[in-house]
Amino acid sequence: MVLLVPFDGSPLSKAALERATEFADYRDEGIVALSVIPDDEEYARERGWIDADETLDIEAVADRMREQAEAVVPTVSFRYEVPADVSSMASTTTDITRTIRKVAHEEGASIVFIGSENAGRVSTPVCSVGSPVSEDPQYDVHIVRHP
Repeated sequence: MVLLVPFDGSPLSKAALERATEFADYRDEGIVALSVIPDDEEYARERGWIDADETLDIEAVADRMREQAEAVVPTVSFRYEVPADVSSMASTTTDITRTIRKVAHEEGASIVFIGSENAGRVSTPVCSVGSPVSEDPQYDVHIVRHP
């Protein structure tokens, strides 16, 4: 089993990765940092992953996410995913949530550490992955509210 940390480079996702490290030592489990990178330039710009005039290069964004995650925890295993089965009826958040849940099952996550701007305010806002990810009974969820 592993501890899974959805990682977007935000201060709260970095804090979630730090908290997972504390649990990993106690539980003797590995940590996987997961970056979900939608093929969506506007989304990437909103998150500061690319500049206003830059074209989205998913591999380059993934490399930066890996570097940021390893700067927090040098021994972290890193994985990135581009949401598959993107639905025109679903929001980007829904596609990201599906991907996190899929990877949590594939990796055999015992705990998912969520640190995001929205999950930090309320655990069930419309635009947060916190609530849908926490609905799965296969793993525990630790929401990081403070960087």
